[in-house]
Amino acid sequence: MNSTAPTATASPGATTDNPGPAPSALRASQVHQQFGGGAAAVHAVNGVDLEIRRGEIVALLGPNGAGKTTFLDLVLGFAHPTSGSLSVLGRTPRQAVLEGRVGAVLQTGGLLHDLTVRETVSMVAACHARHLPVATVLERAGATAIASRRVRKCSGGEQQRLRFALALLTEPDLLLLDEPTAGMDVRARKEFWETMQLEAERGRTVVFATHFLQEASDFADRIVLMRAGRIVVDGPVDEVTDTGHRTVSALWDGPGTPEEAAAKLGLSDAVTHQNGRVRFTARDTDRLAHLLLAGELAHDLTITAASLDEVFLDLTADGPPAPAAGTADPRHDSRSSRKEN
Repeated sequence: MNSTAPTATASPGATTDNPGPAPSALRASQVHQQFGGGAAAVHAVNGVDLEIRRGEIVALLGPNGAGKTTFLDLVLGFAHPTSGSLSVLGRTPRQAVLEGRVGAVLQTGGLLHDLTVRETVSMVAACHARHLPVATVLERAGATAIASRRVRKCSGGEQQRLRFALALLTEPDLLLLDEPTAGMDVRARKEFWETMQLEAERGRTVVFATHFLQEASDFADRIVLMRAGRIVVDGPVDEVTDTGHRTVSALWDGPGTPEEAAAKLGLSDAVTHQNGRVRFTARDTDRLAHLLLAGELAHDLTITAASLDEVFLDLTADGPPAPAAGTADPRHDSRSSRKEN
């Protein structure tokens, strides 16, 4: 198989649309995806409203079964919503994909193990009328060093790099990444996100689903957290962490015990003890700190914001989660009939 394929001089993502405000990268309005019917119906996506502007980097979070993968399938045109409207770059999802304006890095599938990495990219490139040079794509995906390696000899992380190269072929405006660093070690994961940062700086819109919360915190501009097919939190990383409880740690002076003082102050928040310090968990830590200091109950105060991990665990715990501002409270914790990530 030839290792090169015809290339075009025009940017694959170029468009000759009428001038005017650019459409959103993604717009979903009351999108539902239901499997089955009647009492056995599963609402994998249950009324999602979401707009992602061009150039944003958005992390899509949620526990297994939250609806993330089903929603990405809809964005890629693999299926049509049961109800609601969904547009990608001002087009239907399928039209945007066929025009080469959407690239995707999925977790599994789509690779022929007997081909080399370069042969795989060349074969897929030949299916597109316009694409970047194969060598350019391999370099940008960090896959040049493994170009001559057969796919079956590639590690899981290396296969993800190959999928990334395939996603970049048409120089898409929107990149969808479903657990893109699955199978990568720490160094490979770091290198992948450095590469992805360069793509974002080129103006791409990036939407990625991940279980690595640190990736979301480090790379995303915005967090969208799903549970039971609904969006329960949507906002910048700092705002999302502000939805969680903060901790006030202090050295206790008294009188009485911290638990007694908390009751007198009308605080129902948890009180714990660790390494000689007392820890209060609260949402309004500024008020709590003022009460402790004004009453000369404690000194050497430290206020710590909730981490993204803590917010994630709080919002995805069993039982109905508290809805974020502007979102509806999930009515039940349905699960898709297919594996969700």
